[in-house]
Amino acid sequence: MLERIKQLLEEVSQLTAANPEEAEALRIRYLSKKGEISRLMEDFRTVPAEMKKELGMRINELKNRATERINELKAAAAAQETTADDVDLTRTPYPIAMGTRHPLTIVKNEIVDIFSRLGFTLAEGPEVEDDWHVYSSMNFADDHPARDMQDTFFVEAHPDIILRSHTSSVQARVMERTQPPIRVICPGRVYRNEAVSARAHCFFHQVEGLYVDKNVSFKDLKQVLLLFAQEMFGPETQIRLRPSFFPFTEPSAEMDVSCTICGGKGCSMCKGSGWLEILGCGMVDPAVLEANGIDSTIYTGYAFGMGIERIANLKYQVKDLRLFSENDVRFLEEFTAAN
Repeated sequence: MLERIKQLLEEVSQLTAANPEEAEALRIRYLSKKGEISRLMEDFRTVPAEMKKELGMRINELKNRATERINELKAAAAAQETTADDVDLTRTPYPIAMGTRHPLTIVKNEIVDIFSRLGFTLAEGPEVEDDWHVYSSMNFADDHPARDMQDTFFVEAHPDIILRSHTSSVQARVMERTQPPIRVICPGRVYRNEAVSARAHCFFHQVEGLYVDKNVSFKDLKQVLLLFAQEMFGPETQIRLRPSFFPFTEPSAEMDVSCTICGGKGCSMCKGSGWLEILGCGMVDPAVLEANGIDSTIYTGYAFGMGIERIANLKYQVKDLRLFSENDVRFLEEFTAAN
């Protein structure tokens, strides 16, 4: 049997194939279930115990050699079959440049990554929504200005179906089907009926966060937002919270960060104030918890929301929002190094 293995090793080393069909025939001859090596394995069963180790090693060596040689022949034969007819003469002779991620995608991924490390999970929802999830479940009054045609895009055939104006609708969907603890981050595109300009657009992107559990406090919210700001803009970044109003949070606040350009000393970017507004936040109003099936006597929570374009503006100093949606390759190529 040892002599047969040596003979097959010699044969394998001298195998040749002119085309893929011949290479496949060699594979069948040596490596198939009824091939030469399989026959050796059948004979191996009758080998004395003291010889099994050596012969087993030799058979494995033979199988590996045969596999490598036949794969080489297949690759070489396939390469030889390529002819001039297979060449696309209309292709550019230069390498095709690799694309880059959009700056908004870069910023969104960075935001999601930061909050993921703080224990938040990703949640997404539909862009075409109903009035309940966008407004009613978020404690918007029936006569709230946001419900007007001047602010919201309505689907004409269905007056209760709208394009979501914020990603809070995702929070509502999470709360109505999940009991606390809830800790989610909700990125997505939203729509507002606004005139397109350098400072506003009819669609933009948001990231909202929600944390609901027992004994959640405003102090927890402040600490999370401070960690986020320092991760996003640098460890020296400071924050400040100013009282504000949102229908779905009480108390509510707007958060500023120390100017990323002047470090808080005052410049044209921050209009001399040393601060830049980046998001709104607050403690979830008990009415919102109750509307979405969560007992407000047991649980509390906080929520926050920010515009991705706003963060990208501050991070990359892009002054015109329209650049993010105009598909100008020259603009997009500036973010190659940020991928």
